[in-house]
Amino acid sequence: MQGDWQPTCSLAMLRLRAQMLQQIREFFAERQVLEVETPLLGQAIGTDPQLQFFSTQYGLPSHEQRLFLQTSPEFAMKRLLAAGSGSIYQICKAFRNGEAGRFHNPEFTLLEWYRLDFDLQQLMDEVEALLQLLLQAMPLTACQRISYQAVFYQHTGLDALVFSLDAYRDFAIAKGLPEAVDICGENHAIWLDFLFSHCVQPMFTGNTLTMVFAYPACQSSLARTNVDNTLVTERVELFINGVELGNGYHELTDAVEQNRRFDAELTQRQQWQLPVAEKDQRLLAALQSGLPNCSGIAIGIDRLLMLLSASPAIDEVLSFPVHRA
Repeated sequence: MQGDWQPTCSLAMLRLRAQMLQQIREFFAERQVLEVETPLLGQAIGTDPQLQFFSTQYGLPSHEQRLFLQTSPEFAMKRLLAAGSGSIYQICKAFRNGEAGRFHNPEFTLLEWYRLDFDLQQLMDEVEALLQLLLQAMPLTACQRISYQAVFYQHTGLDALVFSLDAYRDFAIAKGLPEAVDICGENHAIWLDFLFSHCVQPMFTGNTLTMVFAYPACQSSLARTNVDNTLVTERVELFINGVELGNGYHELTDAVEQNRRFDAELTQRQQWQLPVAEKDQRLLAALQSGLPNCSGIAIGIDRLLMLLSASPAIDEVLSFPVHRA
């Protein structure tokens, strides 16, 4: 216990983090993207059953209420967009319960930004430009963009868009992953998550930025459906050296459809006996008012620092991870 007061990262890492944050701010200042701040403590929370949250009681006399530490600043930032903010970005803390390990700390740093009138391809262009800047010390050897369906088929021989329980189960068993049968049941989205993380993501080796886009519709709570193919949504995820770095969307602007998706996720949470989430009515009101056409993405700063410094664990890039907080 005597040394527990000390940070787990080096002083050189603190300086590297500060340098990265400065580069990010200069990048967006050049593009006239406004830096904003939104609350970390909110009255509502995301309903995604894959993300677990922290809640607390606000103890104001005669007005006690449950509040939530935000898993992402997304909902509040979209309210700013609907209010006419223009393109915006934020560097902030985010909180996810039950996440700890080599790449996870329950409190972490996110860079999140939204660009008006950008489609997904334009967003990917900007992501590539930013990461080329931030990772100059470990230059990217290549940048590739590939659809989810194509990369999933490449490494599994399975169709990600058309679910076949028999085919998915047989593949998992053949790969020595029989536990998938009990874990995934008959849920297409969970099967995709399991097989992608075990059989596809590890194939993203080397200093190549891989952007996987056109995610199956069953996996995209906040992305708009592709107008040419309703089986996919306009979502992208970023990977380098097998590490997931970010998740972005051509944002859904339809309040009715967003409410339907929230309700479906709340039902899923109930079926899985997860803590009850509070649907964000203010976000739905902002969408109803009119969210401008935009694309947005969130990138984990801590994981970027891990890559840049070749650190094997997230503790090495944090001053005080949860076990020393």
